[in-house]
Amino acid sequence: MAKIKRLLILGGTGEAANLAELAVDQFAGRLDVIYSLAGRVKPVRDLKASVRIGGFGGGPGLADFIKNEGIDFLIDATHPFAAIISANAFDACQATQTPRLTLARPPWNLPPGAKLLEADDIGEAVQLLSGFAKRVLVTTGQSSLDVLADFPDIHFVVRVIEEPAGPLAGDNITLITGRPPYRLDDELALMEEHDIDALLAKQSGGEGTVAKITAAIRNRIAIVLLRRPLPEPGEAVDTVSEALLWLESRV
Repeated sequence: MAKIKRLLILGGTGEAANLAELAVDQFAGRLDVIYSLAGRVKPVRDLKASVRIGGFGGGPGLADFIKNEGIDFLIDATHPFAAIISANAFDACQATQTPRLTLARPPWNLPPGAKLLEADDIGEAVQLLSGFAKRVLVTTGQSSLDVLADFPDIHFVVRVIEEPAGPLAGDNITLITGRPPYRLDDELALMEEHDIDALLAKQSGGEGTVAKITAAIRNRIAIVLLRRPLPEPGEAVDTVSEALLWLESRV
């Protein structure tokens, strides 16, 4: 009997969860699927795959996990902005000679008429916004939000998936929570309720959060997108189906 190979999926995205489910079904009896989450956000669905929650201890720790658990393949299907995790995956797979694939959904392609600005980080983004915006919807996650307090002339409506451990700095912040996928009607209503005149988001791509982009375009308000970090070198695909084909050629 042929040895059952082992796949480690670095997850946290809808695409990663879908890949884990489909891989378990498609490669039943041939592939053992381990789905890994960093643990920053609670999982929203039960999976057939084995689920591991928590960090590895950087690149060396991930390399040790790969060796100790007999991992044959790794698919990095983390968020496009999870640069540290992706760098650790690159280093670990190089050190252990483990085949690695990146599954990265394509960025949003905004129409020519969109009022689009781009920035490398949230500080640069808010500097851009300070020239014209008064009420900004911010959907960039919980990190680096302290800079918002330095711009008291702008009111920021910050949406996060889960409540932060402590209060956000600044009296110019309204905190709301929500979990994707988001509906267009709800995004339009949210922007109307809070009188939003600009959107600050990451260039995440994907269907789960694109409704806010569509709503901003419909309302003809400015969109400031944070540019993606440069991807790690190596094989990469855009879709779950392409990732399954990559696996099929190796299992």
